[in-house]
Amino acid sequence: MANTSSRTLRLLSLLQTHRYWPGRELADRLGVSPRTLRRDVDRLRALGYPVNAHRGVDGGYQLAAGAALPPLLVDDEEAVALAIGLRTAAQGGVAGIEEAAVRALAKVVQVMPQRLRRRVDALRRVTVPASWNGAGPVVDGGVLTTVAQACRDEERLRFGYRARTGEESLRYVEPHRLVSMGQRWYLVAYDLPRQDWRSFRLDRVTGPEATRERFRPRELPAADAGEFVRRSIGAIQAEYTVEIRVRAAAGPVRAQVGQWAEVTEEGPGVSVLRMTTHSLDWPVLAAGSLGAEFEVLGPPELLARVREWSRRLARAAGHGEPADAGTETGSETDAGTETGTDPDPDGRADGVRTG
Repeated sequence: MANTSSRTLRLLSLLQTHRYWPGRELADRLGVSPRTLRRDVDRLRALGYPVNAHRGVDGGYQLAAGAALPPLLVDDEEAVALAIGLRTAAQGGVAGIEEAAVRALAKVVQVMPQRLRRRVDALRRVTVPASWNGAGPVVDGGVLTTVAQACRDEERLRFGYRARTGEESLRYVEPHRLVSMGQRWYLVAYDLPRQDWRSFRLDRVTGPEATRERFRPRELPAADAGEFVRRSIGAIQAEYTVEIRVRAAAGPVRAQVGQWAEVTEEGPGVSVLRMTTHSLDWPVLAAGSLGAEFEVLGPPELLARVREWSRRLARAAGHGEPADAGTETGSETDAGTETGTDPDPDGRADGVRTG
């Protein structure tokens, strides 16, 4: 059995990395009896750590927020991750935390042993940070903190929300997880009035308020929160199902565009490229870059976009309009009004439903 001091430190470390520990599970982790565990908890309290105890058969322990931040115990991997995370936060992306992140980073690095400083420096040297400035919306630090705490504490949340259409609404949700994706922050939550899962862009959330109403977590209709957001974004962006016949074998075509499209063999030297996209310019560019003849099978909007590109390229080459430019009717208007879709899944108000 570990000595009392090391065991107490191990207990503190466990309490700091888990929101709630059933008493029996915590005792098993430490290899002690429930009675010894209670004594160790009392020692932490004597040192100023506010540990709450929940009585009963399913009772357990939880480290509560104290009047002052107690010393944090982190292992080597956590220390390196903390330093890298603070460096990233110092670059922006969440409003108002850049300066605080710099101060915290200075404190962390100052107390690090030299071997960990070398690891942090090595990671910094080989990592190219993606700047947030001008690349995406900035989230208010207070909003991020409030929502994160509600997720952690399994506490229902109310907030105002502005949909992609500009429509304002009040939301009442059971927050599940925060997801950072595509230079945006998303909240995955169960919308109680709508009785369905939703994902919300945090830069469009205003005035989040914790309700002090606890809830039992529901089963998310996805492998994880990240997958849920990816599906939500896909539901918005997936506007066109594209099919293009290419006069080339499937192998070379797949090697060039297989990462973004499905390529199947239709016959000797002929393949079909299929993809789902919200932008018609990308399949035109992909097909044109193959260096082979191709034929648009659908949708009609893609054929109009190819004709638009052909006219533009012909003018750039100084050859005037293509021969069939004058025969096109109607479709050009549709192609000319197409705009990209902002990937901001935020519930039925934006027409998105997943799960």
